[in-house]
Amino acid sequence: MGAASLTKRARSGSLPCVPKDDHTNDRALQRSRRYNAGLFYIPPLFTYIRHRGARMTQDQLKQAVAQAAVDFILPKLDDKSIVGVGTGSTANCFIDALAKHKAAFDGAVASSEATAARLKGHGIPVYELNTVSDLEFYVDGADESDEHLNLIKGGGAALTREKIVAAVAKTFICIADGSKLVPVLGAFPLPVEVIPMARSHVARQLVKLGGDPVYREGVLTDNGNIIIDVHNMSITNPVELEAQINAIVGVVTNGLFAARPADLLLLGTTEGVKTLTR
Repeated sequence: MGAASLTKRARSGSLPCVPKDDHTNDRALQRSRRYNAGLFYIPPLFTYIRHRGARMTQDQLKQAVAQAAVDFILPKLDDKSIVGVGTGSTANCFIDALAKHKAAFDGAVASSEATAARLKGHGIPVYELNTVSDLEFYVDGADESDEHLNLIKGGGAALTREKIVAAVAKTFICIADGSKLVPVLGAFPLPVEVIPMARSHVARQLVKLGGDPVYREGVLTDNGNIIIDVHNMSITNPVELEAQINAIVGVVTNGLFAARPADLLLLGTTEGVKTLTR
């Protein structure tokens, strides 16, 4: 399927919760176990996600952490609560799970047009962020997370709105399968949202920072901008690099969530859903 077709389906909200051909990355899951010293099980409420010793697929892990996030926030919601919702396949799983409890809260703020369409499709009211005075939770996936909950996001090209909603929320909950936990950020190309006329200038500056910038062809963000993906960066100081890239003229923002990292990571592993906090 071409990029234009994927973009059209994403904007319509018709993409599935998880890709049909997405399977567990065994090596990455094994790598995540090395961080178990800093992780602990979610209370027994969530132990039902384990599959009696069977190896869970990546799809099942995404669905498990989505349900865990719903179960985590649900007791803290009331009929005036508004929930911030991210973008992507794991966020789609969260929307689908949250929709079963739509009477328990007022509505949601969406981080993309695709997310808004999916929420509305479930009958969940969607509010503009400027009309909302209080946002208790923001729930979203990630392309990578380190053990300090610094993230790389933006694989779905919604990084700017995701970063805005995350900045407003009191608690940012990241949900991800175990393959997303890494010792050092940067194996996943870092997305940068760029004003179109500044593409070449920004790319040259990114090379000076040690990256290998690649224009993501056929993709426009909901804000009408382009994405440059920066390859081959080992990001040892994500807070500093986030600021450096954002200071380049023509950059809207980049996919490092380090100045405002996640507060809680719900991580789906073959042993069950585990949590990591800052």
